[in-house]
Amino acid sequence: MAPPRVLLCGDARGRLNQLFKRVSSVNKSAGPFDALLCVGQFFPDAPELLEEFADYAEGRSPVPLPTYFVGDYGIGAPKVLSAASRSHANLGFKMDGLKICENLYWLKRSGKFTLHGLSVAYISGRHSSDVQQFGTYNQDDVDALRALAEEPGVVDLFLSNEWPSGITNRAAKTDVPPGLSEASGSDSTIADIVAEIKPRYHIAGTMGVFYAREPYSNADAVHVTRFIGLAPVGNKEKQKFIHALSPTPASTMSSSEISMKPPNTTLSPFTAVEKTAGAKEAGKRTAADTNDAQYWRYDVSQKRQKRAVGDGDRLCFKYLSSGSCPRGENCNFRHDLDAREQYRRGVCFDFLNKGQCERGPDCNFKHSLQEEEESGSRNGNRSRGAASVNRSKECWFCLSSPNVESHLIISVGERYYCALPKGPLVEDHVLIIPIEHLPNTLSLPPENETELNKFQNCLKLYHKNQRKEVVFFEWVSKRGTHANLQAVPVPSSRAAALQSIFSLAAEKLGFKFNSLSTDGRKMLRTEFDGKSSLFYVELPEGTVLSHIVEDNENFPAQFGREVVAGLLNVADKADWRNCALSKEEEIKLAEEFKRRFAAFDPNT
Repeated sequence: MAPPRVLLCGDARGRLNQLFKRVSSVNKSAGPFDALLCVGQFFPDAPELLEEFADYAEGRSPVPLPTYFVGDYGIGAPKVLSAASRSHANLGFKMDGLKICENLYWLKRSGKFTLHGLSVAYISGRHSSDVQQFGTYNQDDVDALRALAEEPGVVDLFLSNEWPSGITNRAAKTDVPPGLSEASGSDSTIADIVAEIKPRYHIAGTMGVFYAREPYSNADAVHVTRFIGLAPVGNKEKQKFIHALSPTPASTMSSSEISMKPPNTTLSPFTAVEKTAGAKEAGKRTAADTNDAQYWRYDVSQKRQKRAVGDGDRLCFKYLSSGSCPRGENCNFRHDLDAREQYRRGVCFDFLNKGQCERGPDCNFKHSLQEEEESGSRNGNRSRGAASVNRSKECWFCLSSPNVESHLIISVGERYYCALPKGPLVEDHVLIIPIEHLPNTLSLPPENETELNKFQNCLKLYHKNQRKEVVFFEWVSKRGTHANLQAVPVPSSRAAALQSIFSLAAEKLGFKFNSLSTDGRKMLRTEFDGKSSLFYVELPEGTVLSHIVEDNENFPAQFGREVVAGLLNVADKADWRNCALSKEEEIKLAEEFKRRFAAFDPNT
């Protein structure tokens, strides 16, 4: 089959007549094309363009090609996008675009989907620490994209509005548009994301110029990345705002095809270490490079310095955030224990990684190194308890953490506590969480299991009194940090359908559950070795359905929530971010639950 053909477009800014006239012309003369992908501001920048924009958004004027956009900001955006979000056709996880009208799709927040065989990842809006519905993305969206990027396979296209800061590093200066300044319109977060997901093509807008950078190599990947920055539609400088592309999907390419490097390939613009021409030893740094690395404010071991090649001066985000990295010794980013200690004490990743943070006062993290908070924490023989205390400093679920959402806690026992979740799926959705910082509830001692069962039985009685049953499920990830068992009530009339709907969902993902009908949880605890990722669900009648997740398996971390949301006809709530509440609303919910649950609470 012939490779898919796509058109790329910069900031439309509401000038859809001009954009679609050009698209129709190109499609007629050089097409047919399969889709149009738009980056940069899609909505109008002037009120007089609203009527023109509305003609397309409301279906009065035809959109000539399936069109996808990520620039969900500008005049009129809240009205159009709010209506799209409420549409029944757009409920649930729609990472392949929320339909605005025929042939027009909004790529909301962040995600990854397949388009004519191409793997397309995106992040919508512009970076902001504020939580807003449209026009911005925040750390939750970045983390979601990072999780998607960990799935097997190469990302063919990555769409962002902002340019990645530093993209012109190591580029041929003659090719860089004159007068280009990355001080505005570029973002370090995008640079971090693109360095991690390593797309074959990265398309961005917002800078007002066209720039096709030479391909650059990626650390820990055989393929190159090509960056394409596009100008706005109808710009006065006649800069290119439409670009055609016909890439063969990576999933169909041989290893030799995907690893081909053009003669003009450069080193990655996002690495701090430059290998000098004629260097006798790979990884040897020049004096200039050494000076560039002086932003490190703490000692780096000689062992780590010797390993520093390629991206070696940059910190590995996976290692800092989780304490492990699947690439291990093969990772080209730095696995630095001291930096991880600082990160766990709340020090900003950008500050640790680059010596500065471009978010400035908007950043919620610390911009100075933190002194040791506990004596003996650097002792290599420290106990498991001391390590657990230190590990829990930045954990959202550890009661000793300054980040714990204490207002959501509803009952505390000796080994477990109960809390309402952020973004509850339904009323009385509860989490059962071990007090100790542990990765799952299956590997804990028998005495812990006794208290867990007590919590479960009390929740069952509480909901039985309301003619409801409880389904429990847990996602056990090898990369997980603090366990939490989800307890979601469902009407008794629908409880009987739980097993069939979970089995059907599993079938769609290509696996079958292992069913344990007698002493299910006890059997599962006996069989689970703690070395694999696992999803399991405890049904109201006691049956346990479990599935060992292979390392290369594409398994959604929110699988349990998605399935129950489908059963309850609240598909839009499958993503917890759609259910986010204010702190005042959360406090009210927690107080109301505690009042109703008081008669059943095992700790009162």
